[in-house]
Amino acid sequence: MKISNILSSYRSGFISKIKQISSSNATKKNFKAINLDFGSVRFYLARYFGFCYGVENAIEIAYRTIAENPSRRIFLLSEMIHNPLVNQELSNKNVQFIFDSSGNQKISWDSITSDDIIIIPAFGTSTEIEKKIIEKGIDIQKYNTTCPFVQKVWKRAFSLGENNFTVMIHGKHLHEETKATFSRSEQNAPSFVVRDIEEVRIVSKIILSEIDKQEFYRIFEGKHSIGFDVNKDLERIGVVNQTTMLSSETQAIAEELKNTMIKKYGLENLHDHFADTRDTLCYATNNNQQATEALLNEKADFAIVVGGYNSSNTTHLVEMLEKKFITYFIDSAEKILSTNQIKNFDIHLKNEKITDNFIPSDKKPTIILTSGASCPDSEVENVISKLLSFFPQSRSFNEVLSDFR
Repeated sequence: MKISNILSSYRSGFISKIKQISSSNATKKNFKAINLDFGSVRFYLARYFGFCYGVENAIEIAYRTIAENPSRRIFLLSEMIHNPLVNQELSNKNVQFIFDSSGNQKISWDSITSDDIIIIPAFGTSTEIEKKIIEKGIDIQKYNTTCPFVQKVWKRAFSLGENNFTVMIHGKHLHEETKATFSRSEQNAPSFVVRDIEEVRIVSKIILSEIDKQEFYRIFEGKHSIGFDVNKDLERIGVVNQTTMLSSETQAIAEELKNTMIKKYGLENLHDHFADTRDTLCYATNNNQQATEALLNEKADFAIVVGGYNSSNTTHLVEMLEKKFITYFIDSAEKILSTNQIKNFDIHLKNEKITDNFIPSDKKPTIILTSGASCPDSEVENVISKLLSFFPQSRSFNEVLSDFR
């Protein structure tokens, strides 16, 4: 079963043509926004957005598994990807989820047998859960959809441990991917998770004896490996990250730690205390973030970001855009209720709200548009179509495509 057949319902003919034309006309380093002028409304579309290789591969494996095993029970450890549309469709095909996205167990291990299939999602899973699956007599490799870029981070963390470095993981400690990385890095290296640059500055002050070392255990409770010795495990550190974090923040974290080690041990001894690891973000996250950064160069009335509300990489795109634009985070076109109302997610209050009069009525609106790595292109097209429905005099998709020929 070919991936193109499986993913056809998630593709968009219009978006696919736009991507194909823009990529053939652009250099590799061109992240300039794509101008889609429909006459009565204009969109600035990010040059890179939507499904990445890891997501497509995970979906392909999941659907192939369903097709090839009609009589067997199929479980996913947790959400396949952080997109409600994809996960609902899998649920509609009787795929059951063992954990929810917060790590709460929905299905007991006691109810699962060796005749069942368990699919490991693109985020990967912890070594503890892998052990449970093996104990059930279930193959953990055949249905493993872990993204190769996540596995690359695991290898980097292992390498740091082999060289007697402590592993600092930049990520969200409750995120599936970060938990999977932590479970591996702690096997051969002292490890801890930092959320942002502010937490790293605290670590720096502890290293420089500006804060009592015992504060480490309070601040990073539940976020460090068992037996972590603050007296010696902060002397040699390397940084890896959750692949969907902001690249600029990871770079700032590494730079902060590097400067701290220079201050503590001297530049001549830096390599003995700081592992100059390259950024472990995946290529798709990097491209999407740089394309979103380019959107900030445009003038627009507001921005729309499409994706799952619990998607880390999508949330970061919202954070980037809201620095300049009024930004509406939606998970589907259905959240655009009318020309006057949009139901959108507030990433700060962690809830949905309805915003009135979001489209200006006194001029031709200009809209910034992008989506996360787990959002189907078909949903981006749905969003464009829904907005265009409010402007009946708009040019057609084919007319807009003619601008690119």
